[in-house]
Amino acid sequence: MTLLPITLASAGAAALLNFWLAFRVGLVRASLGGGLGYLDSDLLLARARAHSNFAEYTPFVLILIGAIELAEGPSTWLGFVSAAFLIGRIAHPLGMEGRLVQGRLIGQILAMLALLGLGLYALSLSLRAGAAPEAVQHVAAPR
Repeated sequence: MTLLPITLASAGAAALLNFWLAFRVGLVRASLGGGLGYLDSDLLLARARAHSNFAEYTPFVLILIGAIELAEGPSTWLGFVSAAFLIGRIAHPLGMEGRLVQGRLIGQILAMLALLGLGLYALSLSLRAGAAPEAVQHVAAPR
């Protein structure tokens, strides 16, 4: 039995998406002769920002997926949230460069909903656990 199968699949897919996004940036940069910055290229700017946006959201979502799966075990809904997030991370860059109408909006909404939903769910899990971690109890308890 694989430990944390949803997290493992999500992280693997995210790694491949990260590679794809970085490769697309590199292709445009190479076609422009290399250099730093956005080289006055709207396409390079769109691709670099899409890659950065991916890097901004994905670590938090993967950590939350892993923590929730560790706390509760694999579940259909967690797999669905992961898949929706990753589909959004594909739609977003295609929308950034105008190749998929509303892709940017769809990708951003899915990322924000995944982050918000997973964050609230993880917080509710910790509150439902009933007791604060031992380190917190020692700090909070007067002696």
